[in-house]
Amino acid sequence: MNARFLKMHGCGNDFVVMDDRARTLGITPARAAAIADRRTGVGCDQFIVIEPGHDAFMRIYNPDGSEAGACGNATRCVASLLAAETGRPSLNIRTISGDLPAVVLPDGRVRVDMGPARLGWAEIPLAGPADTLHLDLARGTVADPAAASMGNPHATFFVPDMDALDIAAIGPSLEHDRIFPQRANIGFVQVLARDRIRLRVWERGAGLTLACGSGACAGLVNAARRGLTDRRAAVIVDGGVLEIEWRDDGHVLMTGPVAISFTGELDLAAYPA
Repeated sequence: MNARFLKMHGCGNDFVVMDDRARTLGITPARAAAIADRRTGVGCDQFIVIEPGHDAFMRIYNPDGSEAGACGNATRCVASLLAAETGRPSLNIRTISGDLPAVVLPDGRVRVDMGPARLGWAEIPLAGPADTLHLDLARGTVADPAAASMGNPHATFFVPDMDALDIAAIGPSLEHDRIFPQRANIGFVQVLARDRIRLRVWERGAGLTLACGSGACAGLVNAARRGLTDRRAAVIVDGGVLEIEWRDDGHVLMTGPVAISFTGELDLAAYPA
């Protein structure tokens, strides 16, 4: 069965997006992982399936086939597609972690309400009771991260020099540390000013990416909790800039650009389920 797909990205965080609303495509974790492979498939950081539900339900697969609870950049991409389809700039996208309201702004950027930052150890989750502002966790030269959930678990390390880090060397073991029963996204933040930070993220199930929307939210939240920044800041990722605001009601807003790289057609039978 042939099926159309879009290749999209938000600040370089790239996605294969397929629409499962009109007909069932038979996307399984194994098939999603095969299509996400950068050598033998299309290649992407996350594989996105748009399913029926409210304005739409968005299912998110990591390149290893595991299912993610949230992806801010993908939410913005899907919102831009639905806004073009419906003519409505404001939409509500459902995920396994909850509803994510989104709005397409006049300048073409998309803002998504990622919901409240969850800061309790059981909400993240951690393996046991712990101070989520100061985790007892270290690798090499990095230590003392803060943790938060933005629909998926995040740990944020604060570093003086991002370029001095070998993230590929320490990211995998931190992702799989026993303190994280569901693994975790590992963020590294360098504070440049109270309204500007640099961020790189080793993503759970995906590795080092050019941008991580939920990681940007968690990074700003954790920086503000530590008193290192204000509650609104520009987050510089390898693929661009995201604007993050942690509102007084606990909700976190993320604003940034989206783009369609190309469209194509896949023979799904070439990717066994």
